[in-house]
Amino acid sequence: MSIAERRRVLVTGGAGFLGSHLCDRLLKEGNEVLCIDNFVTGSKANIEHLLFDPNFELLRHDVTFPLYVEVDAIFNLACPASPIHYQHDPVQTTKTSVLGAINLLGLAKRLKCPIFQASTSEVYGDPDVHPQHEEYWGNVNPVGPRACYDEGKRCAETLFFDYHRQHGLEIKVARIFNTYGPRMLPNDGRVVSNFVVQALKGEPITIYGDGEQTRSFCYVDDLIEGFIRLMNSDASFTGPVNLGNSTEFSIAELAALVLELTGSRSRIVRLPLPQDDPRRRKPDGTRAAERLGWSAKTPLTDGLRATISYFDSRMSATSVRTIKAATVGVRE
Repeated sequence: MSIAERRRVLVTGGAGFLGSHLCDRLLKEGNEVLCIDNFVTGSKANIEHLLFDPNFELLRHDVTFPLYVEVDAIFNLACPASPIHYQHDPVQTTKTSVLGAINLLGLAKRLKCPIFQASTSEVYGDPDVHPQHEEYWGNVNPVGPRACYDEGKRCAETLFFDYHRQHGLEIKVARIFNTYGPRMLPNDGRVVSNFVVQALKGEPITIYGDGEQTRSFCYVDDLIEGFIRLMNSDASFTGPVNLGNSTEFSIAELAALVLELTGSRSRIVRLPLPQDDPRRRKPDGTRAAERLGWSAKTPLTDGLRATISYFDSRMSATSVRTIKAATVGVRE
């Protein structure tokens, strides 16, 4: 059954960066959307434009607690995804991944509906296989500071496949590689938002390590297209499937490109590399191409321009509000 035939779709983490874009896409295709978020990292600003849409409903809820709703399909995107946020409360991060999966899989089992899991390339850890293919089991430190997220997502995948094998549940598992675009949080600690905000403010660009570590950057619109194609794929195709851009850039190359596109004179400073930070990260996109007909299309330069424009507008609006607030009550 395709998403176009479904009427009511649950999106957990729907007020987040990826979740809000997914809500937009689902509504555009004629679905009703139930957006669930506890607003720990999600933002009401991301979905403000949807609040008066009669096909959109917002419910404040934490997925670590059971949820009783009636829907036709579930997208589970609930979990902090940036190191700053998921390491702030690591116990809660693990609970969100594991208990959230248990609660939502139980809901999908009761409703007999398909369920999508937003997993992550972090299940590969600091990989010793390059590029990373879906059969690779990963190189993850189970007791390190990133384990709350890495192992939480790995356990969630285990639960999804056990529900599929034991209960015949229709599941879809996507492993998301670095994604960027409008609605990222300016303080989320991810490299694209870090560099763009620092450049726009004229602050030093902070590179961790020597800058030769690599990432593959996928623009958000491309990723959401991958989500839809995966959910609409044949029920026999469960994944996991890598969704990410197969073009690899070093962190130093990204910094240089951001400086060029912003025209910033920010200088580059280097700081120690965080523990367990992956040296290389690039998806093997063969399975996505063969099974979904999907690959990332947006060049990094084009995606960065859109992202820079978003942050520039957001920061300008914040400055205007600050000035207005400071002048309230001031008499000429």
